[in-house]
Amino acid sequence: MDTGNSMTSSEDSLPIYLSLANDINMPYELKQKYNRKAFAIIINQDNDSINRVNLFRIANRYYNMNDLKSYLEMSKLVLERSKSMKDSVSTAKAFSYLGDYYSSQGLSDSAFMNIYKAQKLYLQINDQNNLAKTFLSKASLQYNEGDFFESEIAVFKALRILKKQKNVNDQLYECYNLLGILYNDREEYDKSLEFHNKALAVLDASIPLELQLKATSLNNIGFVYISMNNYEQAKKYFERGLNEKNLFKEKIVLYAMLLDNLAYSKYKLNDLEKVQDLFFKSLKIRDSLGLKSAIISNKIHLSEYYAFKKDTFKAIQFSKQALILSRTDGKLNSTLEALKQIAIVDPKNASTYSREYIKLNDRMLRAERKMGEKFSRIEYETNEIKDQNSNLQEKNRALVYVFSICTLIGLFFYVYKTQQAKNRELLFKQQQQIANEDIYNLMISQQNDIEITRIKEKKKVAQELHDGVLGRMFGVRISLDSLDKIDEPDAVQKRKKYLTELKHIEEDIREISHDLNREKSELINNFIAILNKLFEKQQNTYNSKLITSFDPHIKWELVSNIVKINLYRIIQEALQNCNKYADSDTITVEFKSEIDYLILSISDDGNGFNTKRTKNGIGLHNIQYRAKECKGTVTIKSAKGEGTVLIIKVPIDQKINLQKNDT
Repeated sequence: MDTGNSMTSSEDSLPIYLSLANDINMPYELKQKYNRKAFAIIINQDNDSINRVNLFRIANRYYNMNDLKSYLEMSKLVLERSKSMKDSVSTAKAFSYLGDYYSSQGLSDSAFMNIYKAQKLYLQINDQNNLAKTFLSKASLQYNEGDFFESEIAVFKALRILKKQKNVNDQLYECYNLLGILYNDREEYDKSLEFHNKALAVLDASIPLELQLKATSLNNIGFVYISMNNYEQAKKYFERGLNEKNLFKEKIVLYAMLLDNLAYSKYKLNDLEKVQDLFFKSLKIRDSLGLKSAIISNKIHLSEYYAFKKDTFKAIQFSKQALILSRTDGKLNSTLEALKQIAIVDPKNASTYSREYIKLNDRMLRAERKMGEKFSRIEYETNEIKDQNSNLQEKNRALVYVFSICTLIGLFFYVYKTQQAKNRELLFKQQQQIANEDIYNLMISQQNDIEITRIKEKKKVAQELHDGVLGRMFGVRISLDSLDKIDEPDAVQKRKKYLTELKHIEEDIREISHDLNREKSELINNFIAILNKLFEKQQNTYNSKLITSFDPHIKWELVSNIVKINLYRIIQEALQNCNKYADSDTITVEFKSEIDYLILSISDDGNGFNTKRTKNGIGLHNIQYRAKECKGTVTIKSAKGEGTVLIIKVPIDQKINLQKNDT
């Protein structure tokens, strides 16, 4: 009898413990204590639907307390109990909880896998509302990893479901807001503004004001106008966002973001009143909250501001601080932005920063591509496992049913491949544009350094001519004039002496002329020097022997920068393919000149491949695209075991205007 009274007392206390554990005014230690007491009661209860609901409530409280380790343990426990009772609803919810945990830890592949498992279960039980939530969670993950195409598809899947539901304005807002952000990143500004305004339009009384979603949308719209360089409109939206009631108290992170964005817009409009104060007020808040990415953005803006104010020291100082912090943050986007800014304000070291920018940008693009492929592989493998389990349970089903499943899988695979191809094409075009800009900036930077040296050399030559050669010639001329006026026996000897001096002056002039010719040769060979750096890196990294050859008849000064950039990238891509697949002992890179054509030949003695059967991968596709950009052609000769020869033929005008050249 006493045991029964004790049980009843504990169960009566459970709602109280859960309520206290969720009280925002309760100290952290006490909230932890009450949550543990509630768990001690729940863990000894039968594994029924009420028990699992209470375990979810325990997990929620740990999440609100930011005790993510305990949140993970609760999520795994409720998943185990849900699976043992074959409770699809609770199992799907537990997978969603695990997805939220891994997403908070930056483990995108694990987050995606759990969200996708939840999606499959919600689809089976036809829970449309939660299915839409999983599509939206998946879209956010894909967007964060740069998989914009698949993210857009997932959002529209969520929207198709939500438009048939009632009282889902909060989810509609999230969909429209994400689409607005996504289209801004893709530079489709009209679409971005359209969806951000739709997000504003769905806000109503059912959405708590303390979420400050209106201020969020106003900030996002302002950011789109910054991207469009319409700083006047951007400023208006940021000011409206800052005027939202209780913004500082309820969402201080957004408040700091609006301050920074407003300051940046005012600086761009040359409206410098209180700009510095706004920047530093935002930075102080972000620094106190430890928001690394936001601090980096703030300091880059301050670097731009001080560069505008001609305070080079502070401009370099803030850009360096941003770069150092970005390297500890682990987000490549932040590091790329910091490198771009420091290259602008510190031109002496711009070439070093530009090289690092190119390396990091390539690494980021590869990582985004791998993550997109990993997401697709998770979907495919999860489906494969499910199909295998179904086949084991349905061995005795009719053969027609088996064929139907195979047909559906084939159709799914076809759709998946089609979407993946479109996504890769979009990513490829973006990569080409970014890469071309980066290489061009690097070449311009190096050309500027050479131009400075060239000016110094010209000044030196002018000084030598003025102070040395001209002075000596003037002296000889005066002496010869004086000899004409006198008739002395030794006048002939003196004339011979002065003629010898003129011969020496002639030799000095010839030496100066040779120096100028060498300077011109150095300018022409700038592109060759860049290529030689690439070749040197290849030789230092890989075991294959590299042979290079440049036709001396090629007039590199007449080849456009666009052609040079694309030829550089083609060589880089071809060497990468050789290193990955060819397993060759020798690689040969040759430049030849033909009438009106430049021929680039890259060959190896490696494995080779069947050009008729092998499908062009993204590397060969890149090479063909770049050759097309130069109005050139690509020829590939290869066979299994016989190596590969890649020939790029680019039309160029090698005719030189002699009159202009002489000038």
